[in-house]
Amino acid sequence: MQNKKEMKQSFTHSSFFSKNTRGQGLSVNAIILIVLGLAVLAFLILGFFLGWQKVLPFIGGDTVDNIVDKCSTACLAGQQYNFCGRTYDLKVEGNSMGVDSCYNFSTLDTYSSYGIAVCTNPAIVCSQPEEIPQ
Repeated sequence: MQNKKEMKQSFTHSSFFSKNTRGQGLSVNAIILIVLGLAVLAFLILGFFLGWQKVLPFIGGDTVDNIVDKCSTACLAGQQYNFCGRTYDLKVEGNSMGVDSCYNFSTLDTYSSYGIAVCTNPAIVCSQPEEIPQ
């Protein structure tokens, strides 16, 4: 029969994990939170360095309501580039109807059914619309 000292030594030397350790280990919840935090951080880094359009391709495209709001805001604010030069991807029920500027959306007969108003702000002067080949 072994005495207590020999028994204690046999546990500490024969066992891979010492039975007489002090301190606190990480809980499972803490490990899960660390892993989730690292995943979110990696996602944000990819989004900022590669561009959000590549990271989340389903973000691309604008619905008719979004384009109507953006075009009317650009017209009222006198933002010529946003109304005349910037292009938007017009999507109706998930299908792309065309990529064009607010000016072309408002003046071309192809897009007349979507109700994008012609800008009457005198500060905005756009060139003639260009027909997009079908």
